Amino acid sequence: MDVVPEGKPPVKEYMTREVETVSPDSTVFDVASRIAESDEHSGFPVCDRRRVEGFISARDLLLADDNEPIFKVMTTDILVAHPEMKLTDAARVILRSGIQKLPVVDDAGNLVGIVSNADVIRSQIERATPEKVGKLIRTLEQIHEIDLTQERRTVPLADLIPTQGRVYADELEGRRYELENGLAEPLVVIDNDGTLLLADGHHRVLAADRLSIDEMDAYVIVVDREIDLGMAKTAAKEDLEGINDIDVVDYARHPLVETTERLQPDDE
Repeated sequence: MDVVPEGKPPVKEYMTREVETVSPDSTVFDVASRIAESDEHSGFPVCDRRRVEGFISARDLLLADDNEPIFKVMTTDILVAHPEMKLTDAARVILRSGIQKLPVVDDAGNLVGIVSNADVIRSQIERATPEKVGKLIRTLEQIHEIDLTQERRTVPLADLIPTQGRVYADELEGRRYELENGLAEPLVVIDNDGTLLLADGHHRVLAADRLSIDEMDAYVIVVDREIDLGMAKTAAKEDLEGINDIDVVDYARHPLVETTERLQPDDE
């Protein structure tokens, strides 16, 4: 197995390790019942102990008899990933094949996890965010001539001071979907000697609040001694003391839409 190049994460870093499976001797009725009762599964790897023998999906069950054993109707010609495989390569397999989940097997053919299209999206989000955080840290260090540290921790939404006074209604729907499906990227927060300033993630925070989520994962830039931050001045100027002070505006007032409308030709 080739070594994964630096900067390109392997499948094992994002796969789900606890995988629900079914036995080849299970009946069509049993597996169909499990799929019907689940909000997450439309199919399962079929394993004899931990060795992958095939995959069974809801489509495979459609015309099968209830008492038929799964090994007679399962798909045996399946695609799998290896834990050391580059996640980008697994993403290509998922995209080109049209499947949603890819079993991950070791060199012996034993199931060690499963990777989904949602895992691929999450990996891209989490790789982009540290770059954003790193750029902000370097900027703050240059402006204020200080050394900063970074932490990954959960922050209470009630403790956050927003630095943006408005968000857009349509984007809230997108962020809500991401939160409900575990795809939301972490917030970016500056801990200015105990004061938590929300640097990035205002739409996510408001969407989370509407879903009654009290805390969120965040990249936190830690400032040991309080410094005079421009975004803190913005918050004070706009009387932003908590997330309830953020206004939700209609998409029609979004700057991109306003710009587009200005570019439209006048009616003749």
